[in-house]
This record gives sequence, C-alpha cells and structure tokens, in this order.
Amino acid sequence: MMRRGCLLGTALLLLALVAAIVFASGWWGSARIDEDTTFIVPAGASLTSVAHKLEDEGVIASADAFLVRAKVFGSGDPVKAGEFLLPGGSSPARILDTLQQGNVIRRFAAIPEGLPAIMVHERLMAEPLLTGTIPVPEEGSILPDSYDFERGESRAALVARMQAAMDRTLKQLWAGRRAGACPVDTPREAVILAAIVEKETGKPAERRTVAGVYCNRLRIGMKLDADPTVIYPITKGKPLGRRILRSELNAITGYNTYREPGLPKGPITNPGKASIAAVLDPAPTQALYFVADGTGGHVFARTLAEHEANRRKWFAIRRARGEM
Repeated sequence: MMRRGCLLGTALLLLALVAAIVFASGWWGSARIDEDTTFIVPAGASLTSVAHKLEDEGVIASADAFLVRAKVFGSGDPVKAGEFLLPGGSSPARILDTLQQGNVIRRFAAIPEGLPAIMVHERLMAEPLLTGTIPVPEEGSILPDSYDFERGESRAALVARMQAAMDRTLKQLWAGRRAGACPVDTPREAVILAAIVEKETGKPAERRTVAGVYCNRLRIGMKLDADPTVIYPITKGKPLGRRILRSELNAITGYNTYREPGLPKGPITNPGKASIAAVLDPAPTQALYFVADGTGGHVFARTLAEHEANRRKWFAIRRARGEM
C-alpha cells in the first residue's frame, strides 16, 4: 500500500509538473500571429479590455487564459495607450511587455520650407491617421520641419506643436540677430521678409545674399519688386502656372511690392529657419539687384546697368530654351 501511495504521489507530482509546463509554455510560446501586426490600445483601456481586444483581433487564442498568465507571470505595469507593432511570432509574454514598455508607433508629417499655409492645411487634412478639422493656419506661423504624430492625434494639436516650434525658433534667432544688419524692427517683420527670401531662391548658399539685397533695398527706401508678393493674393502661395499679367503687377493688394514700398502686410509663405536666420544676419553685399542665371541660381548686381546686362543674358537663355 505504501508503495502504491508513493507511485500515486509521484504520478500526481509529474502531472502537476506537466500542467505547470503547459501553463508556462502558453505564456512564453508563440501566440497566433505569424507576421508583424499593428495593434491599437485605446486611451484609458484596462488590461482586461485589451486582452479581449487581442482575442477579437486574432492575436491571442483566449483572453481569459492571457489574463490568468499575465497575473502570474506579468509585471503588473499598466498598458500604454497608442499604436504598437507586435512582431510576428511574438509570445503572449512579449505582447504584454510591448504594450506595457514598448514604443508607440510614430508617424511623420513633413512640412517643406516655403510651403504656404493653405497647402499645409491641405496636407494635414489629407492625412487619414489624424483626427478633427482645422482652419487654415495663419500664414508664417508654422515652422517647416518633419513632425512625428501618433495615430488618432488631432490636427489641432499637431498644428499647435508646429506653431510652438516657430515661436521658439523665432525667439532664439531674434535674440541672436546681428544689430543693424537689416532694417526689420520686429520678429514678425523678419518672418515677412524671410518668406520672400524663401520664395526667391532654392539655393541654400544664396539665402544670405538674397536677404542682403532686400535689406539694402529696405534701407534706402527702394521697392522690393518681388514677383512672389504679386502672386500671393492670387493663389495664396500656390504656383501661378503662368506669367504674371501687367494688370496684376499694377494691382494694389497690400502685398504687391512692385507698387507698394516696404514690406508686404504679411508673410507670403512659411519660411524655414535658414531663411529667417539669413534675414537676421544677411551677407555683407552692395548688390541691389539679382536675376536668374539659368542654373537654378542667380547673378547679383550693384547697378541698374549691370542688372540690365544680366537680364539680357537671362532672356537669351530663355529664348534658347523656347520659353520666350
């Protein structure tokens, strides 16, 4: 009888050991996903609701089994809200660790330098992973950059971060400006002129020289004569797609720097950090004029006679291209 009792005890022990191994293997063994899978934890979700959501989406076989094992083997930390990437072949243990300790998937909204507010609005409204509606932001209030966001973040919150970045950057650059380098009296005036610089040249090496030309013109009361300021009231910063009409060059709009001296009444785009910095520390130049050189850059001149000669060269290039 004693021998039979020992055998029974051993059998029960072995059975318990097997059960424990099976129980543990259900935690550290592979779950039901073979491929990388995204999973969203709603804000305020509990571990219980997340477990049932995992089951409903076919990530795990049983929410109840997951919860029991999580109570025994898990850390007890709360799950985080957001979107997570669950690698293919993940065990329930790894899934829980990812939802508790892992990084939320971040996506990016790229705002190029010189993108006007109306196109910033269009770009953000077209992003399906953002939520809510927004008005067109104030022109010149957005700092061009790449901004990360989470799925479900509001467009208003993202715009607020973009505008806060501009405020910080402008404050920093304004504090470090070179005194007397350019006759702009306020940070807003710096943004207005930087927006023109942004639109006039796509070559980083030219920014400070273009800024220097416009600063020279402002200093002596000469009109800025910037084509992009004529176009802005017509398209709100979008490409015009044709040549500027004589009537548009003569229009009084508050932006037309061919007819109205000084700065336009507001920015014509969202200038980047480099263009703002160029206005606050322009290149030391005596140039008052510039015209395209046919390579994507410009040639600069101090006198009107030099400028007219450069214009004739540019027109010859355009005629050779069949553009005139």
